[in-house]
Amino acid sequence: MDPVATSVILVHGAFADGSAWSRVIPLLQAQGLEAIAVQNPLTSLDEDVAHVQRAIDRAKGPVVLVGHSWGGAVITQIGNQDKVKALVYVAAFAPGVGQSPNDTLKPFPPSPGLSSVSMDRAGYLHLSAESLAANFAQDVPAAEAALLAATQGPVHAGCFRTRVTAAAWEHKPSWYVVAGEDRMLPPAFLRATAERIGARTVEVGTSHIPHASRPDAVAAVIIEAAGAR
Repeated sequence: MDPVATSVILVHGAFADGSAWSRVIPLLQAQGLEAIAVQNPLTSLDEDVAHVQRAIDRAKGPVVLVGHSWGGAVITQIGNQDKVKALVYVAAFAPGVGQSPNDTLKPFPPSPGLSSVSMDRAGYLHLSAESLAANFAQDVPAAEAALLAATQGPVHAGCFRTRVTAAAWEHKPSWYVVAGEDRMLPPAFLRATAERIGARTVEVGTSHIPHASRPDAVAAVIIEAAGAR
């Protein structure tokens, strides 16, 4: 592996921002990897894709795209380009061409977390502090969950209805981190998604945010993807 030559672009999901990767980034940097955490607006698939494309353009070397949750749909849409060498999905959506994230969830029962989401008058979704602590981040300290609630990034509901027009996982080597205690996206859905896209899969017994509660495990998967030939 030549980690110095590889850039890792970290794409956050809904109800979060780029700081969600704060525990993973130092572990990647310790391996000589360039880490870039985007700040997606969570307004639409097109807008988020545009933000990630700018990060790809400024990356120093070959790119590993890492997407959490909604961010998985973003890297699915944008990842099939020469500069991208691998994809890592972290408890994430990975739609097929013509599918939306909502489409992929239809065969599965509603989760406790998604059932508790509220929508404002502008069509943006958010989680109450109570639901975030119970369903999004139940395995981090209470003070950290409160901070996550205060800094969460509301996401436009239309994002989840938008169908992707490309599926990068059909063309790029893919890895998948299944969060075994996820209360936002059902673990059965995560396992089925990983199998459907043919990903190298690692399961950890965490909440929806394994990059916060088990950054060592998530970083190890990313480092493996960065070293793949």
